[in-house]
Amino acid sequence: MANSSSSSTHSARVAILATDGFEQAELLEPKKALEAAGLQVDVISAKSGTLQGFKHVDKGEQVKVDKTFAQAHQEDYAAVVLPGGVVNGDAMRLLPEAVKFVQQANDAHKPIAAICHGGWLLISAGLAKNRTVTSWPSLQDDFKNAGGKWVDREVVQDDNFITSRKPDDIPAFNKTLLAALKKAA
Repeated sequence: MANSSSSSTHSARVAILATDGFEQAELLEPKKALEAAGLQVDVISAKSGTLQGFKHVDKGEQVKVDKTFAQAHQEDYAAVVLPGGVVNGDAMRLLPEAVKFVQQANDAHKPIAAICHGGWLLISAGLAKNRTVTSWPSLQDDFKNAGGKWVDREVVQDDNFITSRKPDDIPAFNKTLLAALKKAA
């Protein structure tokens, strides 16, 4: 018998933490896959309005911010997605609210899915130690220095962490994230 705290994937919400400079495909493609699976997705940022995405170094689409960190509560979400982009990843790790959000999600053992430079937030939140992860290759030293094990694979799932390297890995990233959410429901 299900308890009152369990929820179906159709009512679950997923938080995507981002700021200006996110890698467009790494936010939009997981968002589309999650919504297609019937999940509600909120883009959460330090500021309201819109965020500027990039396709590598070229400006891409803008995305609407659904909630600021001041308005969002981690306990309202079934999972957290951390898109990459060098600018986004570097800025996110400096936001105390973002650090606290992922720490709380990890404490609640929720899926945390990071792609490319999104993994920097896991390091700054002190969550990388004793974890096997992947990311954009330039982050491997950062993960190793934080006590993690970095591997070069399209997707790695280590307990509640799901990590991928780059936009080419998004299909495997999305499949693994959706499976984790289904299992957690």
